[in-house]
Amino acid sequence: MKIPMRLQPLIEEGFIDAVIGRLMSGKEADIFIVRCGDESRCAKVYKDAKKRSFKKAAQYQEGRKARNSRQARAMQKRSNYGRQQQEEVWQNAEIDALSRLHYANVRVPKTYGCVDGVLLMELVTDEDGDVAPRLGDVTMSAEQAVEDYELMVHYIKLMLCEGIVHGDLSEFNVLVNDEGPVIIDLPQAVDAAANNNAQAMFTRDVNTIRRYYSQFAPALMQTQYAKEMWALYEEGELTPTTVLTGTFEDNHGTTDVEAMLQDIEAVIEEERERQEMIQAYTSEAID
Repeated sequence: MKIPMRLQPLIEEGFIDAVIGRLMSGKEADIFIVRCGDESRCAKVYKDAKKRSFKKAAQYQEGRKARNSRQARAMQKRSNYGRQQQEEVWQNAEIDALSRLHYANVRVPKTYGCVDGVLLMELVTDEDGDVAPRLGDVTMSAEQAVEDYELMVHYIKLMLCEGIVHGDLSEFNVLVNDEGPVIIDLPQAVDAAANNNAQAMFTRDVNTIRRYYSQFAPALMQTQYAKEMWALYEEGELTPTTVLTGTFEDNHGTTDVEAMLQDIEAVIEEERERQEMIQAYTSEAID
């Protein structure tokens, strides 16, 4: 295929040897399969902010630290240099999250470096060597759904122990192979302690995954892992070895009407965003 302009410098510098083909086009990046020596890898080409369709980006960027005071001032002024620096911070957030989570034993793609806005990382494949399917493209038994859901909850717990909230977790950014689920797409990952929206994003992530697996095992809808994990996190009692029960008891002992309304609004928002993701995924498949 014709080599995309953004990948040409990596060919010239010897980071990649050949471009095999385009894998997908997402809301924040285009993904290509490339060859590096004897290995096939992914090249994630980040889109310019003006072309990126990721909504409410400012909410995700809250709490992210600039590299230095000069960078911070430029980002505040929104100068050309400042916008370039903002893009660098956005891209580095994913690299940092993937690296930290890999060492925290969360299944994420391995990274091999980022050059000029192109992230080289592991190509996740199935047992036949083909590109692993997304979670939204697979079906499973109730037993398998329970097993994989518990594994996903474990990964989410490990992420929260690292202070990381995915922020956009769904069946569309989880891959599945014979070893189980692999979490992908983390440029919008947020700092659990520094972002005021972190709890809402965390709850949405967990409940979105719960809703997906409950299609195959309806009893999973009764689990309350989001509330249980966040309560333990706030109390400083959540650790990688914490045994979760999936239950949560409200110590207030009374019905919190405001909280119930917020939960209802969150469910409505989750479903709206899920339908948007389905539409985007359908359009992508057609293209």
